[in-house]
Amino acid sequence: MDMFTSAAAAPPPTRRRARPLHVALLGCVLALLAALSLSAPPRASAATLREVTNFGSNPSNLRMHLYVPDNVKPQPAVLVAVHYCTGSGPAFYSGTEFARLADRYGFIVVYPSATRSGQCFDVSSPQALRRDGGSDPVGIRSMVEYVRANNGADPDRTFVTGASSGAMMTNVLLGNYPDVFRAGAAFSGVPHSCFATTDGSGWNSACANGQIIRSPQEWGDLVRGAHPGYGGPRPRMQVWHGTNDTTLRYPNFQEEIKQWTNVHGVGQTPSMTDSPQSGWTRTRYGGTGGQAPVEAVSVQGAGHSLPMSGMAERAVAFMGLDV
Repeated sequence: MDMFTSAAAAPPPTRRRARPLHVALLGCVLALLAALSLSAPPRASAATLREVTNFGSNPSNLRMHLYVPDNVKPQPAVLVAVHYCTGSGPAFYSGTEFARLADRYGFIVVYPSATRSGQCFDVSSPQALRRDGGSDPVGIRSMVEYVRANNGADPDRTFVTGASSGAMMTNVLLGNYPDVFRAGAAFSGVPHSCFATTDGSGWNSACANGQIIRSPQEWGDLVRGAHPGYGGPRPRMQVWHGTNDTTLRYPNFQEEIKQWTNVHGVGQTPSMTDSPQSGWTRTRYGGTGGQAPVEAVSVQGAGHSLPMSGMAERAVAFMGLDV
């Protein structure tokens, strides 16, 4: 069964709008968390996850949890780790490896929590898809600013990762705030603005089903349109997708590649292709090293179940948090 789900498997169109997104996903997520709790040994660290309130502008009433490891570095890097639908910041903390990796490398992790019905992040409204337009991206940026002000974080080393709904938000944040985030890693997501709707719905069937196909230029223009006039450097992007994903279908993987290669002005032909692990096909664009402008990993046979064991560590390395 698929896990880390962002939306229900596709029911008939006449039923989807009336059905809460979280209903069909709850069993998947519970199964995932149970499996992860068995596979992830408890950390020896005395550091704990704590909730932060009154962290700044927060138009959609997100919640914020913060993990600061015992061995936090001076002027630490910050990783924003964004959960899937039906999830929460604490669930993503306990169900993924990012906090354990923070213990190892001394960076801080911010875990936002969505509070709307279904606990999905807003990646579809016009407000969410432009810089400082409102909704969830504004609240998440406020969390970053809070950590910079209160924990002495390095303003040049802020990163974001997420799964499913959180992966979609990763794409959105990198587009809206290229001056805030230096790199991101999206597990089972869709391109920036792919999920856009105009009817108030948070669900875009065509995008979820991999039916929105655009040229690299068209995808890139959507990112550039999120922050008009910006001419600075763009964040590097790593995307992951399972070939058997039936929730946010596999064609979205190639559309993300098209978008971010165009944003970086690099070609569609990989500079390097390899298989770092059985069943994985990794391509790099615009460079062959471990921090190429765009890196993509296709996971053969995987469903909506990322990140799996070991993937978080590779994402941390791509972002440069392992130094």
